[in-house]
Amino acid sequence: MSGFADVSGSFLREQIRAPLNLVLLVAIPLFFVLIFASILDQFAKALGGDLMSGGATSISAGWAAAFLCGTLAFFQVSSSRKADRRLALAGLGAGRVALSRIVAAVALGMVVSVVAYLTLWLRSGIEHPLHAAAAIFIFAAIYIGIGALIGAFVHDPLSGSLLVMLVFSLDAFTGPQMTSSQILGYTPTRDAANILIAAGAGQGSPASDWIGALAVAVGGIAIALAAFWLAARKHA
Repeated sequence: MSGFADVSGSFLREQIRAPLNLVLLVAIPLFFVLIFASILDQFAKALGGDLMSGGATSISAGWAAAFLCGTLAFFQVSSSRKADRRLALAGLGAGRVALSRIVAAVALGMVVSVVAYLTLWLRSGIEHPLHAAAAIFIFAAIYIGIGALIGAFVHDPLSGSLLVMLVFSLDAFTGPQMTSSQILGYTPTRDAANILIAAGAGQGSPASDWIGALAVAVGGIAIALAAFWLAARKHA
C-alpha cells in the first residue's frame, strides 16, 4: 500500500513540479470564472433573463474544472505512456499504474475544483454551496475521462489538445446554459450543468439530475482508468 501511495504521489508531483503548471492550475480557473462569467451574464441579459439568475456565473466554474482537467488527463496519458509501460514491466503492473494515475488525476481535479469554487464564491457568492461544490467536481471527473480517452488513442500533443478543446467547446456551447433545445442540450455535462445553474440560483435539483450527473462522472473515472491501463499495457 505504501508503494502504491508513493507512486501516486510521484505522479502528482510530476504534474505540479513545474512552476508554470502551478500557475496554470490557479490562473485558468480564475480566468474562466472572472472573464467568462461576465460574458455569460451579458448573454443572459441579451436573452431577456432566460437563464436562471446567478446560473451563468456558476456554470463558468464548471467549465474551468472541465477544460483544465480534460487537458491535464490527456497529457498524463499521452506524455507518459512509455514511462508507465516501464513501471508496469518492472513489477508494478498495468493495473496499479492505472490506479496510481487515477489517484493523481482525481487529486488534481480536486485542486482545480477548489480554486474554481473559491473564485466563484469570492466573485458573486454561492447560494447553494454544497451542491455547487459537488457539481464542479463532477465536471472535473467527467473530463478526466474524456481527456484520458483521447490521450489513449491520439499520440500527437497538438492534435490531442485540439480534440479536447473541440469536445469541450461543443459541450459548453450546446449545454443547457446556452440553449433550451433538449436535443442540442444533451451533452456529457448536461445534468451537472443543471445542478450548478440551480445552485447558483439558490435552488435544489431533482434526483434525476443527481443520478444522471453521478452516473456520467463514475463512467468518466472508469473510462480514465481503462485508458491509463491500456496506455500502460499496449506496445508503442
